[in-house]
Amino acid sequence: MAPQQFASLPKASPGDRVAILSPAFAAPAVSEAVHEQAMTRLREATGLIPVEYPTTRQLGASAEARAADFTAAFADTSIKAVLATIGGDDQITVIPHLDTRVLAENPKPFLGYSDNTNLHNLLWQLGVPSYYGGSTQVHLGAGPRIDEVHLRSLRAALLDGGSIDLTEPGDSEDFGIDWADPRALRESGTREATEPWVWAGPQRVVEGSTWGGCIEVIDQIAIAGRLPSAADLEGTILLLETSEVLPDADQVMRWVRALGERGILEVVAGVMVARPPVAGLDAARGARQQRNQLRAAQRDTIIDQVARYNSEAVICVGVPFGHTRPQWIVPHGGRITLDGVTKAVTADYS
Repeated sequence: MAPQQFASLPKASPGDRVAILSPAFAAPAVSEAVHEQAMTRLREATGLIPVEYPTTRQLGASAEARAADFTAAFADTSIKAVLATIGGDDQITVIPHLDTRVLAENPKPFLGYSDNTNLHNLLWQLGVPSYYGGSTQVHLGAGPRIDEVHLRSLRAALLDGGSIDLTEPGDSEDFGIDWADPRALRESGTREATEPWVWAGPQRVVEGSTWGGCIEVIDQIAIAGRLPSAADLEGTILLLETSEVLPDADQVMRWVRALGERGILEVVAGVMVARPPVAGLDAARGARQQRNQLRAAQRDTIIDQVARYNSEAVICVGVPFGHTRPQWIVPHGGRITLDGVTKAVTADYS
């Protein structure tokens, strides 16, 4: 079977309009101050004009209403990209209400992560590439500034294009300050030094279009019968990350093993795994050694399961995308190169 073909997405220019949507949880309704700061920073950093829709700040909006806003943003030719305010946990109910014809006929960049894996998966199957990452509420509005790596990949996705060698920023936080605290507008969460990325599999170079996302959401997509076939995913780079739900290594093993039994691990060229969060606002932070052990346990079980089904897959674990900050926004449906020889990751934003 021929690999999935993707539309070419033109870049925006300063002065263009971009949609700001809440297709899962309406985070701006919880903290309008953080949201307004995000909109200001977006305008200043990119020159783009954010456009909100009826459900952007509406808590409890129906799945039908959120789908209508998403479809409308794609149908509007003056909107050059769509940015999610945050993830959530019920976007799976939005998918059946979308007009897939409109999405396919009006392709444009979509940015989001976590529960937005549902939308990325749908767009992927429609031949519309997107960008996994970005939360206006988390990565633009909160903290003292936009992190450098996030801004660089945001601009590459929306404006500049090109290829970027993804690098380790050197520190990381699993969560920021509660949005109800005024300090959330000017301070980061607790950050700690990061560890080197871990590579496994053969020392070779693999390159392919990407598919994947938050593995807890992939599990839901699979049960709903909405995954691509294994044949459709042949030669791809699989993206995997876990959320603030903080699943333990045994649960992650079961999810990854199930991907193997479905035939997906067997056909991918490589696997890129995010640095996982191991603490949250509602979870005890624990000692540094304990946190390192939790990350190592997840890393080792993923490597073991991938190798069990595909000894030729190149694996890189620890890349800061997904539920972490600083966060790289990475192509979904676009191309990534995993160089197992020089230990380098290159993302194509063209």
